[in-house]
Amino acid sequence: MIRVLIADDQPLVRRGLALILAPDPGVEVVGEAGDGAEAVALAGRLRPDVVVMDIRMPVLDGVGATAELARTVPGARVLALSTFDMDEYVVAALRAGAYGFLPKDVSPEELTAAVRTVHAGEAAVAPRLLTRLISAYVRTPARPVSSAAGLPGGLTPREGEIWRLIAAGLDNTGIAEELDLSVSTVKNHITGLFAKLGVRDRAQAVIEAYESGLVVAARTLHP
Repeated sequence: MIRVLIADDQPLVRRGLALILAPDPGVEVVGEAGDGAEAVALAGRLRPDVVVMDIRMPVLDGVGATAELARTVPGARVLALSTFDMDEYVVAALRAGAYGFLPKDVSPEELTAAVRTVHAGEAAVAPRLLTRLISAYVRTPARPVSSAAGLPGGLTPREGEIWRLIAAGLDNTGIAEELDLSVSTVKNHITGLFAKLGVRDRAQAVIEAYESGLVVAARTLHP
């Protein structure tokens, strides 16, 4: 049974999310919170497996609550929700430790699937959000990564190349074709890359690429 805590400042939204999750016999909504501070307090008592967290809330917003949960209740994995497809909160939530980020207009089936994915310890980021994060937030530098100098975490030049291509939006097959490698070799490099960077998934790798200076902002996240 996946124990879920719902945090949203709008009672109708909380009730709607609970009703969406209710038909799944493997999911139990154990509590509801109206702001981030209450979510942290309830999570400490109820020990949910997943917290479905609205990002924009009073008292303590979803980003702050996510960071606090990562510190105090690490077993509670956060699935962040936002009305907005793309703003600075997407990046901030993932950096704070959220395992997933979805827009609120996802289907009930997508929400339930994301809860299960996050519970399994995997990332659940809506494809359109990750695509926009890559295309609108960062652009790759013209020069290739040719040496390990300046690369964080002791990355090899090859890992630096793969990191740059991930930030450019290429999947494993695209990276393999670009570098003339097998897909299995690319997967092995990515496993090592993520371990050295201390990131969990591609979304966090893209953000880390921006923050490290490997890629530079094309424009701000605001429209």
